Amino acid sequence: MALLNCLIKSNLLTQINNLKALKLLSQNCYCTHLKFAEHKPIEKIRNIGISAHIDSGKTTLTERILFYTGRIARMHEVKGKDNVGATMDSMELERQRGITIQSAATYTLWKDININIIDTPGHVDFTVEVERALRVLDGAILVLCAVGGVQSQTLTVNRQMKRYNVPCLAFINKLDRMGSNPYRVLSQMRSKMNHNAAFIQLPIGLESDCKGIVDIVGDKAIYFDGDFGAQLRYDEIPQNMRTEVKERRQELIEHLSNVDEKLGEMFLEEKTPNEDDLKAALRRSCIKRTFTPVLVGTALKNKGVQPLLDAVVDYLPNPGEVENIALIEQSSKDPQKIVLNPARDGKEPFVGLAFKLEAGRFGQLTYLRCYQGVLRKGDSIFNARTDKKVRIARLVRLHSNNMEDVNEVYAGDIFALFGVDCASGDTFTTNPRDGLSMESIYVPDPVVSMSIKPSDPKDRDNFAKAVGRFTKEDPTFHFCYDNDVKETLVSGMGELHLEIYAQRMEREYNCPVVLGKPKVAFRETLVAPCEFDYLHKKQSGGSGQFARVIGIMEPLPPHKNTLVEFSDETVGTNVPKQFIPGVEKGFREMAQKGMLSGHKLSGVRFRLLDGAHHAVDSNELSFMMAAYGAIKEVFQNGSWQLLEPIMLVEVTAPEEFQGAVMGQLSKRHGLVTGTDGSEGWFTVYAEVPLNDMFGYAGELRSSTQGKGEFTMEYSRYSPCLPDIQEQLVRQYQESMGLLPEKKKKKN
Repeated sequence: MALLNCLIKSNLLTQINNLKALKLLSQNCYCTHLKFAEHKPIEKIRNIGISAHIDSGKTTLTERILFYTGRIARMHEVKGKDNVGATMDSMELERQRGITIQSAATYTLWKDININIIDTPGHVDFTVEVERALRVLDGAILVLCAVGGVQSQTLTVNRQMKRYNVPCLAFINKLDRMGSNPYRVLSQMRSKMNHNAAFIQLPIGLESDCKGIVDIVGDKAIYFDGDFGAQLRYDEIPQNMRTEVKERRQELIEHLSNVDEKLGEMFLEEKTPNEDDLKAALRRSCIKRTFTPVLVGTALKNKGVQPLLDAVVDYLPNPGEVENIALIEQSSKDPQKIVLNPARDGKEPFVGLAFKLEAGRFGQLTYLRCYQGVLRKGDSIFNARTDKKVRIARLVRLHSNNMEDVNEVYAGDIFALFGVDCASGDTFTTNPRDGLSMESIYVPDPVVSMSIKPSDPKDRDNFAKAVGRFTKEDPTFHFCYDNDVKETLVSGMGELHLEIYAQRMEREYNCPVVLGKPKVAFRETLVAPCEFDYLHKKQSGGSGQFARVIGIMEPLPPHKNTLVEFSDETVGTNVPKQFIPGVEKGFREMAQKGMLSGHKLSGVRFRLLDGAHHAVDSNELSFMMAAYGAIKEVFQNGSWQLLEPIMLVEVTAPEEFQGAVMGQLSKRHGLVTGTDGSEGWFTVYAEVPLNDMFGYAGELRSSTQGKGEFTMEYSRYSPCLPDIQEQLVRQYQESMGLLPEKKKKKN
């Protein structure tokens, strides 16, 4: 009984402590649903993205931000034991795998500033999600792991930020992990990413000894007390850190002085800048992308998140401080550029960009960013690409997979519409006569293709619906039917990318699919010219069939080895002209499937020189059958070989992996045609057979620590190696039952 009382007391105490922490949290933050609905001036808006390499803690950080701003009442872990998962990972697959697959949008309030947040995936396979998020954001938080440092996807995200000119803060996360070293990460930011970066915070202890952080700008120590780290306690800087803080503050001033005129003048005059001077210089240089402030913390252990939110408010731009340009298409010359007006007074016409599509519970959900003007419920807007008119029946703001209705949205807001038929990257305006359109989103080409088919042919309808939806939502997911190999192919950014879509088809559309390595479109061609003389004669009562064709089949020169040509060189009336199309039709039909390996013929010319006909029994069908027989005769008497597609491959990776990359290409029978290099990176150009390129994406990533990238495009057809030809011929003969001696052995 005493033990039971003890347990009840401890449980009550835990609940009381939790309630105290939540009460304290509600006192610290200023967030209510009524305040969200308020129309705020543009200075009180921030649009930010959270981007990083895989497993750097982006989603955990977003979860903490939502908790400290009062947006959610309880925190859940990405790979939590409570089977709930993080708020922003709303898809079941995301919660099971513990990764982010789709970017998710939310909005929250911190110190009366409305912050729109997009949490993005880290895997390179879902890179388009990061592309379209950064296209519509004004600032970003670049999260770096204190152990891993600058990794492959960090470099990719950095390139994307540069492409869209997005200012960023760097947040070095996971200080509590064994082997964490934020100083090494800062050094990598300067050397690998060429960032003019410096600490504006320092950690008080690392690994299990991580107690808090030192604010270099404010010259104070910050500790995070309470069960949830919600209670901030400011104190003096620890005695043993004062010398380091002084040195780091001087380093910060020097880095800022190099890029900011006002602080540079103070530095030259040997004046000591105060906290306000430093904050103003940090904001100016951060918005210009000439300096990157570096903050530290550990999101999982609830340390450093609130100061990061303060830095977002203090240093990242509001929508009015970013120049957004629309284009007016002109037939005579280059498009005219117009700077959009982000004022939230509603005087300018509405301009918005659709940056993401998603199938919601009520039809297609279209995510938009408003760049100019005001959009109200009931207004009509036009798609600049299609000129279609759309009436707005419902406007929503998003919180992960939950929606909250609003009556109007202003410049700088991120919102969503239902039932709008459009594509990712479309511009919407209220005045179509202006001819305004925003620059679209950069979409990388897919690098991996796989064959796909439903496990059960009865599921074809669901399969078609799933493919239709996914190709519309994701511009890097391609679907096509290849006539050459008679297979349905899907292409994407990596094997994980295609695997995720295969699993989603099964879960969301009850359509299990089979993914496999696609077949290569080999071709069959002649090695040397071969003559033919074939007589087709058939008599079985009534009118018969009679046709004779004489000529030569010859190989075309190498630059024309993808073509098949027919040449009528007959003289006189031995083959009447009305029967020539029959001969050509027979030749082209036989060219669809060769008899060596079952692939198409290419690089051959059929020269019809002479023949014979019968006044009664000859017709077009007879000459078509004669052409069939002539081709079969050439297959028996001629010398044939297989051609395979050769791809032009371009690989880019850091210089330290050059030997490994060259070795891989040579192992895959690649012929290096040139190399290039600059700033620690190299590019190699090679010609590699397509049949040897399968699985290369994964091999390249693993051998270059995920930093290598490659592009591949068709170059030409070339004769394949004898052993591959022998293998393909044998496989075809086995499949056609043309190896009787093998059957005898089995018997």
